[in-house]
Parts: sequence; C-alpha cells; structure tokens
Amino acid sequence: MNGGSEGGEMTLALELDALQSLADPNAVFNDARQWTEYVGVVSEKPTYVVTNFTRKHRVRQDFFSGPRGVAESLENVAEQFDTDRHVFIGTSEDDEAIAAETGWEYLPLEQAAEAAEWEIAADESDDDFFDDDTRDDWP
Repeated sequence: MNGGSEGGEMTLALELDALQSLADPNAVFNDARQWTEYVGVVSEKPTYVVTNFTRKHRVRQDFFSGPRGVAESLENVAEQFDTDRHVFIGTSEDDEAIAAETGWEYLPLEQAAEAAEWEIAADESDDDFFDDDTRDDWP
C-alpha cells in the first residue's frame, strides 16, 4: 500500500463512508500509522457524527473535517500537514472528483482495502439491531 514510500511521507484521509465500510476501523488506522505520518477522517456529515463513530470504534485520528465539507477539509489538511503525498480514500465518483479538485491522489476503498489487506464489513448497519422485523424477542 505504501507505494515505495518510507513511513512518514504520506498523509492519508478516509471519507467517513469508506471508514464505516471497513470491518475494523481501529485496526485500519493502526495499520495505516505504520506507513503514513498522518491519518484522519473527512466527511460532509456533522462533526458529532464523525466523532461518535470514531469514539465508538476507538479510532485515534490526527485530523477530521470539523464543520467544513470534504473539499475544504482536504485543502486545509494539505496546508497543515506537509508530506510528500496526500492520499484520499473514498467510495464514490464525487469523492474522486473532490480529490482531483484539491490535488489529492484518489484511491477507491476496494483497491485500498485489497492492497493493505483490510477487511470490508458485511452489509449490516447498527440500525438493524433496532429493526422490529429482525428481533426475535420483540413483543
């Protein structure tokens, strides 16, 4: 996954949807720290959504979007974290367009997961737990 880079030459940003698609977000961040200098999360969603997800999964991020959108966040991160490469992992054509617009390298989640041997989660959401149709003990 490091493309020949020695550790510390890359800033890696994951779009929240990409991070949520992974089986073990904490393990992904711990792995990425072995070959990046900075790793964080960007999203169009409100800050509390990102914070709640990262806390729940014990993800320690070096940066996050805050109240900004993805494009503005990537621009700010690139200014703050001066590394040789800035790589953005996303899940959509919109993510790819934002990466191009902001000068970041784009890597689709599936390609990144395969290269780094990250496991993609099954298509189950936390909301399923509260779905009446899936509960056997519902009155």
